[in-house]
Amino acid sequence: MAAVAPETLDSRALRAVSDAAVAIAAEHRFEPVLEKLADAARQLAGARYAAIGVPDGEGGFSHFITSGMSQKQYDAIGDLPRQHGLLGAMLEAPRSYRFPNIQEHPRFEGWPDPHPSMRSFLGVPIVSAGEVIGAFYLTDKKGERGALFDDADQELIETLAGHAAVAIQNARLYERSRELTVVEERNRLARELHDAVNQTLFSVSLTADAAALLVDSEPERAKQQLAEVRELVRAAMNEMRSLIFELRPGDVGSDGLAVTLQKHVDVLRRVHGVDIELSLDGVEVEPELEREVFRVTQEAIGNALKHAAPEHVRVEARRDGRRLVVTVADDGSGFDPEGARARRHLGLISMRERAEAIGGALRVRSKPGEGTTVELEVDDPRPHR
Repeated sequence: MAAVAPETLDSRALRAVSDAAVAIAAEHRFEPVLEKLADAARQLAGARYAAIGVPDGEGGFSHFITSGMSQKQYDAIGDLPRQHGLLGAMLEAPRSYRFPNIQEHPRFEGWPDPHPSMRSFLGVPIVSAGEVIGAFYLTDKKGERGALFDDADQELIETLAGHAAVAIQNARLYERSRELTVVEERNRLARELHDAVNQTLFSVSLTADAAALLVDSEPERAKQQLAEVRELVRAAMNEMRSLIFELRPGDVGSDGLAVTLQKHVDVLRRVHGVDIELSLDGVEVEPELEREVFRVTQEAIGNALKHAAPEHVRVEARRDGRRLVVTVADDGSGFDPEGARARRHLGLISMRERAEAIGGALRVRSKPGEGTTVELEVDDPRPHR
């Protein structure tokens, strides 16, 4: 029996890349994909620190996920970085960079005080269809003092970058498909409306024809047929009113907060297949507040459905005197609302900014594995009636 040749270093490295790619491919949500990519890059290259950045098209990063930093370090650094220095260089051209000491590079512009000091550097762009859609940043090669990233490290991360491009695009397509599903749902409702109108008009036409034939010979039966026409028209109007209600996108300005929330939740129930409970009690508020309150609520529900994988979401809006209280609670995966990643999450930032703009307060309560509750409170100068 022939002996099995031991794995070479190259084959083990490629297997590690393959295993990482398989694990990443199983994830569809955007931020978890980036987290897995950053962790995989750090492990594959033997780096102390790693990060993956995705540009926002406006000189900053929409996402910048790190691996290897302590939570205390991450919290202390603060805002998302801008595309300057070597961070920006990686996004300008599809080529890799490798330096023994990042601090001596001409484009190095320093770090915030809490940032850990770093030396050896490997940067690899993530390219899709000729466009740089992100980049890996790796620093401080582990090993003996002065250890540097080498050709093998660069080749591994460039291979991972190829998988990363596919994973990032797939995650974006997955999120986009969710948005398109809402559009498809509205198209389905439009087709139902069309079919309902045709069927109703056909029934009304036949019944009216029958009544016309009976008017002279059997007037009592003709009256019965006309009564049936009246009931058909009434039922059809109710059915079409319901379908049009669902079909038309919510417009806070004309429909008000309660109707718009009802429409939005109805569509989300069908699209996501999640039990969404809606409770509304005295939600009439100043028109100037309604749009912002709806946007905050919409964002909170969307975050739960996209990131928490819940089985149940409860949406409640109620008045307490002059104060409107809106609560969105889910039984999903939860997170640490005090963590740096939560503080940098664009959805949470947007909700807080909207709440502050209308003089309201936003509270987020959550723990990993214990679901999330988002609560908005805002004063309405108009007395509740």
